[in-house]
Amino acid sequence: MTDIYKDKKIILFDGVCNFCNNSILTIIKYDKSNSFLFTSLQSDTGKRIVDHLRIDTSKIDSIVLYEPNISYDIKSTAALKIMNNFGGIWKLSQVLYIFPRPLRDLVYDFIARNRYKWFGKREECMIPTKEIKKKFI
Repeated sequence: MTDIYKDKKIILFDGVCNFCNNSILTIIKYDKSNSFLFTSLQSDTGKRIVDHLRIDTSKIDSIVLYEPNISYDIKSTAALKIMNNFGGIWKLSQVLYIFPRPLRDLVYDFIARNRYKWFGKREECMIPTKEIKKKFI
């Protein structure tokens, strides 16, 4: 499974979360180097990847950045690595690495716990438009 996507970084996300879906659309907009592919945690592909990585989604309700045959990251580290790919002003986000991961993840978890309350939730996963469909697996 991992060899198919070896040149791409895969972002797994909560497909029913409005905040998460808007974040994915933002990533697509700024992914000028076409580095990322996307799949929801709820999809069959997402479930296979999560199983392959042995991630317990009951304990980690988070974005996952998976670089096949290299590594995977979750929570704030995943978000910062994604933003680092954009270049430009987005590089300023890297200053957040001065904070220890547990502290960054504490903020991340606070937002994650409240995302449905603040931004809402869909009944089902986002259906990509024809223009961005090739970015989803």
